Amino acid sequence: MRGRGREKGQGEQQRSGQHTPGGYIYTLELTSRFSALPHAHADHSAQLTRLSRIEGQVRGIAAMIAEDRYCIDILTQLQAVRAALARVEREILDGHVGHCVAAAARAGPEEQAAKMAELTDLLKRAMR
Repeated sequence: MRGRGREKGQGEQQRSGQHTPGGYIYTLELTSRFSALPHAHADHSAQLTRLSRIEGQVRGIAAMIAEDRYCIDILTQLQAVRAALARVEREILDGHVGHCVAAAARAGPEEQAAKMAELTDLLKRAMR
């Protein structure tokens, strides 16, 4: 990731033309290694409904921009989308800690270490 204080190649992975943040690929590799853990959640219908609503908001914002609407109105809608996504993120994180991390804590040291690494990586990305 050039331009963010890193040397070329440091912490980067070769990507086949995709514009994917560097940590994302590593997280997928880490997650897939330990995804054999039981993974059943409670109903996510509320989050799916909320995401559908957010999708509609984003389409509305695109229309506002295309219609050259007032900047403050567009920015207000962008803030609303960001807040709605943050709420979905918190709900998913709460479920993950309450279910997946708790299950790993009961499963044993390897699973505990994997979940702690995932959470640490998540927090690092959030702090960028």
